[in-house]
Amino acid sequence: MIPAAAPGNDENTTRDDVAPLANRFWSRLLLAVLYGVPKHGLSRLSGWFASLRLPSRLQRAEIRLFVRLAGVKLEEARDPIESYQSLQQFFVRALREGVRPIEGGSMCLVAPCDGTWGAAGRIEAGTLLQVKGRSYSVAELLSDPALAEAYEAGCFATFYLSPRDYHRFHTPIAGRITRIDYCPGSLWPVNTMGLQGIDRLFARNERICAYLEADAELAAPVEAAVEAEADAANPTQSPIALIAVGATMVGSIRLVFDDLRTNVFGATPERRDLGDRAPKFARGEEWGRFEFGSTIVMLTPPGDFEIDPQPMGQTLRLGQVIGRRCV
Repeated sequence: MIPAAAPGNDENTTRDDVAPLANRFWSRLLLAVLYGVPKHGLSRLSGWFASLRLPSRLQRAEIRLFVRLAGVKLEEARDPIESYQSLQQFFVRALREGVRPIEGGSMCLVAPCDGTWGAAGRIEAGTLLQVKGRSYSVAELLSDPALAEAYEAGCFATFYLSPRDYHRFHTPIAGRITRIDYCPGSLWPVNTMGLQGIDRLFARNERICAYLEADAELAAPVEAAVEAEADAANPTQSPIALIAVGATMVGSIRLVFDDLRTNVFGATPERRDLGDRAPKFARGEEWGRFEFGSTIVMLTPPGDFEIDPQPMGQTLRLGQVIGRRCV
């Protein structure tokens, strides 16, 4: 048995022990403060502030300061700084053509956003991994227990966006978004502090769940007709679920094809079945944006698509191949 070192005997050991304790202390203190803070009001205020239109010279200075502090790659932006009338406009900036090529063929799943990998893997016993030691349920995330069962043994992946990232999100495969659900909730931070300190974080924060039905033509050519017949006979075939999760300081989540938005005073749960007006998207096409950063959780039904999980913290770029359709 190795005896414990006496306090102060090893300077490096002491520092290694103290630093994590200090970090945990400040994280818990900040979370305790956030319990008493009106997080929705704070987030709406941050959205209002970011949308302020300042005199042109001051506006450019504000954006340049943000670029420097956040580490934004300004050369990737489609438009020059002078064209943005607010920090919010810059935050949801478009990228230059060709900066994010959509990789692979039509059978490949591509990353729906910029950011980093979070927890990813197989859905087991109706649960997803938030972070080591913390899990949450698919049923609670989707607010639909019956639909949640369709994803058992499928795949999930979590993608985090930081302030420096491109904040529009796109489709991983070609198809139609046939349903969107708005789930009001809290606005806890989705950084390490929130992940380790708040149980069921993604199922508690407000979010928009979008359901993407992949094009039937994506099946192998010899099976395309069979799959099309199967789709017609089984209209409830499980779609890919794309969940855009809000967070503290996220002013709003907006969609490009519908007026549904988050962080609205007095909001109630809402489901919209789009039916004949379900928009069709090419692989890698934009369908929404975060007004300041947050998280995308992606679920695929078993037997249809496989996601190739990467280590937590690994950089992710829109359009990179992250999985494929099973044929």
